[in-house]
Amino acid sequence: MQWSDYLDILVVAFLIYKLLPLLRTPHIMRLARTVIALVLIAWITGVAKLYTINWLLNQLLAIGLLAFVVLFQPELRRMLDHLGNVKISNFFGMPRPVQEMDAVITQTVRACEAMSREKVGALIVFARDQRLEEYFKTGTAIDAQVSDQLVRNIFFKNSPLHDGAMIIRDGRIAAAGCVLPLSTNENLAPELGTRHRAGVGMSEATDAVVVIVSEENGAISVAAGGMLKRSLKVATLDKLLRQELHTMEAEEEDGNFTAQVLKKLSGKAKEDGGYEKK
Repeated sequence: MQWSDYLDILVVAFLIYKLLPLLRTPHIMRLARTVIALVLIAWITGVAKLYTINWLLNQLLAIGLLAFVVLFQPELRRMLDHLGNVKISNFFGMPRPVQEMDAVITQTVRACEAMSREKVGALIVFARDQRLEEYFKTGTAIDAQVSDQLVRNIFFKNSPLHDGAMIIRDGRIAAAGCVLPLSTNENLAPELGTRHRAGVGMSEATDAVVVIVSEENGAISVAAGGMLKRSLKVATLDKLLRQELHTMEAEEEDGNFTAQVLKKLSGKAKEDGGYEKK
C-alpha cells in the first residue's frame, strides 16, 4: 500500500463518520435494519444451498434500489437538502461557543417558564447539524437575538406567528411561523394535539431538539429522536437543553437525550412524567 491508499481510507472513514448522523432518522434506520437482515438471510441461504429462497432474495435485492428511491423519495430529498446546508464549521466538529449557547438556553427557558404559567402555546425548534432550510422557508425570516421577551411576543395569542414554529439556529432566532411535519406515530397519546405531533414529527425527520408548551394546561415537553418527554419542570428543561445543545464535554458528562430516554424506558417513570417511545 502507498501513502495515497492510507489517505483514501482515512478520508472515506471520516466522511462516513460525519454523514451517518445526518441519516439517523427513524425511517432510514428501519430501512437499514431491513436491508441488513435481507443481505444476511441471502448469504445464509446461499451457504445452506437453499436455491429457491436464495434466488427470490437475490431478485428482491436487485430491485431494492429502485424501490428504495420510489418509497423514500421525500427522505432522500430531505437528506440532500441537509447535506447542502450543513455548515463547514459544524461538519468539522466546531460547535457554537458554550457561553453563547448558555445565554440562548437561559433566555428560552425563561420564556417557556412564563408561557407555561400563562398557558401560552409554543413550538420552539433548535437546529443542530441539519440546517432545516426546508422548514425555514415555510415561515417568516427574523434573524434576531434570542431573548425571553421576543420569544413571548412571537407566541403571544394575538401574534400572526403564534400558530407556527420558531426555529433557532446558530444561536439566533432564524424564523417563526414555520410549518413542521406531523408525526404518523400511532403510539402517541390520543390527547396530544397538533402542536405536540408536529414537534415529534420534526424530531423524527431531523436531528433537531423541539420544545413544546401546551396551550391547554401549560405543560412543557421536549421531543428528540422521535421520542417525547412530557410534563417537565423548568429545571429539567434547562438540563435537557444544555445536554443536547452544548459541546461534546457536556454530552460526555451527562449523556445525550436519546440515551437517557432508552434508559428510562427500561426502568420506572420519574417524577417529571413518562416517556413515550416511537
